[in-house]
Amino acid sequence: MSASGGTKAIVAALAANLAIAVAKFVAFLFSGSSSMLAESVHSLADSGNQGLLLLGGKKAQREATPQHPFGYGRERYIYAFLVSIVLFTVGGMFAIYEGIEKINHPHPIEAWYWPVGVLVFAIIAESFSFRTAIKESNEIRGKQTWTQFIRRAKAPELPVVLLEDLGALVGLVLALGGVGLALATGNGVWDGIGTLCIGVLLIAIAIVLAAETKSLLLGEAAGVEEVEKIKAAVVDGDVVTRVIHMRTLHLGPEELLVAAKIAVEGNDTATQVADAINAAEARIREAVPIARVIYLEPDIYRPDAAK
Repeated sequence: MSASGGTKAIVAALAANLAIAVAKFVAFLFSGSSSMLAESVHSLADSGNQGLLLLGGKKAQREATPQHPFGYGRERYIYAFLVSIVLFTVGGMFAIYEGIEKINHPHPIEAWYWPVGVLVFAIIAESFSFRTAIKESNEIRGKQTWTQFIRRAKAPELPVVLLEDLGALVGLVLALGGVGLALATGNGVWDGIGTLCIGVLLIAIAIVLAAETKSLLLGEAAGVEEVEKIKAAVVDGDVVTRVIHMRTLHLGPEELLVAAKIAVEGNDTATQVADAINAAEARIREAVPIARVIYLEPDIYRPDAAK
């Protein structure tokens, strides 16, 4: 996985979540807090998710084969989609089940210092992970807002880690609030309510991730800026006079397919056209390095047929 895949952010999130999952489960054993149990499962699911992202990045690096001539770049999209499913089922649905169970059968929290101490530790660790993800994202985000970055990013790993870390931090605050209210009132129902809120939050994040990753799986075109760069690179003003029409498709986060019908003059020789196409391909790759698969079809421009 390339640097743009956010490997550093994934590893930081994995290390933080593994440590937090163990700490939360120990706190659950000593306190009996359902929020702690839900949060430990949440952190364990997040750890598995980071493992899936790393595995997807590794598999995506395989060379193209006759059966898969465009390579395996979309493996990263598939594993990111699996992350949303794991987050929905293991994280969100379990937390909702545990929250409802605790609301129906509340019991007081024992050894309160365990869950409170672990939650404070977890907030610090998750903040470190979130900070790493933000730093990695800022290197490629440019002038996009955070919402635009998450919706438009072609590499799924950083948006996934960002949303997971954000959800984890909000979930920790909800868990701390639930535990705090349960301790203040002596009513364990608040612990269950906090757990229920964590489940709803995780499901909402999972739905957003699933929707965005589904779009990548279906196949997204290059960004507007990249499309304009490609069009400008194709035309040389001599042999290639215009782009009649063009299609782009991401074969993976860092591999772009470009297919275009280009206009040439009717009196150009085959050698001139072939040389012009080769030159255009070189210009495209220079302007947009991820444009690795390029097909240019020469044609005579007719306004009524330019569709």
